Amino acid sequence: MKLMGAMPDLVVVHRDSDNVDPAARREEIHDGARRADVSSRVLPLIPVKMTEAWLLLDESAIRHVAGNPRGRMDLNLPKAHEVESRADPKKILSDCLVRAADATGRRRRTVEERFSNHRRQLLERLDPFGPVTQLSSWQALLHDIDETVKRWQEEQ
Repeated sequence: MKLMGAMPDLVVVHRDSDNVDPAARREEIHDGARRADVSSRVLPLIPVKMTEAWLLLDESAIRHVAGNPRGRMDLNLPKAHEVESRADPKKILSDCLVRAADATGRRRRTVEERFSNHRRQLLERLDPFGPVTQLSSWQALLHDIDETVKRWQEEQ
């Protein structure tokens, strides 16, 4: 905060739930902010498993980012109602990107090595009004944003 020269109005803290109750993670974030003497509003961002679970709902975006938008290979994506309960969404996403690229040899290795870049592109393409709205962690984020805005409005 010293680098900015002023206290920000809002600090968004990302912490994957990782099989811990999201309410416990939320309390962990707020406790940490109190201990760090953060006077800004703190907005917890808590995907139920990992952020990558949010990215597993858009097959078209995965195919596009993998460089094969017209591909036909079955990606074996989890259904919306199971995506937050699947183990290791990061690995599932990585595997889906490789399958979507439908590549072998050197190109396959390139796809595997570019996972971080592909994940970033998928996050940039995430439709905030699309399938992600079915997920409890996304709904909780929207609720937290709404509550933060309400408190700001009440203070003015």
